Amino acid sequence: MLPPARDFIGTRACDSRQAQRSLRMCAIRSSSGLSNLDGTLQLDAVHQKQGRKGHLIFKTNALVDHKFIRALYRASQAGVRIQLLVRGICCLRPGLPGVSENIEVISIVGHFLEHSRAYYFRNGGDEEVYIGSADLMPRNLDHRVEVLFPLADSKLITRVHEDVLVRYLGDTVKGRGMLPDGSYVRRKPVNGKRAFNTQESLIAKRRSLENVVKPIRLGPRD
Repeated sequence: MLPPARDFIGTRACDSRQAQRSLRMCAIRSSSGLSNLDGTLQLDAVHQKQGRKGHLIFKTNALVDHKFIRALYRASQAGVRIQLLVRGICCLRPGLPGVSENIEVISIVGHFLEHSRAYYFRNGGDEEVYIGSADLMPRNLDHRVEVLFPLADSKLITRVHEDVLVRYLGDTVKGRGMLPDGSYVRRKPVNGKRAFNTQESLIAKRRSLENVVKPIRLGPRD
């Protein structure tokens, strides 16, 4: 656990200013507002306007907060490419002309119940990834204390981006794409590609990395 998060858990009950100062690496969600994610989202829109391609990939359980949805619409209108992996309820509508034509929403419900949250920002080439506990819902953003933290290691950022988020975006077995009217359609392979199941591919990758240790068979005792 990161020291700021540990300090936060240990001192939050006192709500002390020292505790707040200790959170220099954490984005804390409380009644104070949307914190770092909203600011980083707006920064990607600035990069897009300055000719540096903006790109966001969010993986979350739910997208309901109207303030954040409006921020995503504004980023889309600025030309930022936005890909949302939202397993459950999503109140945003993608593909609306002049509003959200740069937004794609995918829901994946597979064998395992998904609870991971990850928020990727291209950030003008200086990529950032936040992971943590918060869904994009009013109850999380306004009525609870949630912790999101940025990955500091570039290798971890690349791994989450390429080996997790991009992998999920390619799911053509369990993935469903949202249409502008809020309905969903099954995603299908294109260009002759094989159907791809994200969770099954992760299971297979994990098994390939495991070192199988054969049990030692002992002979009969003398």
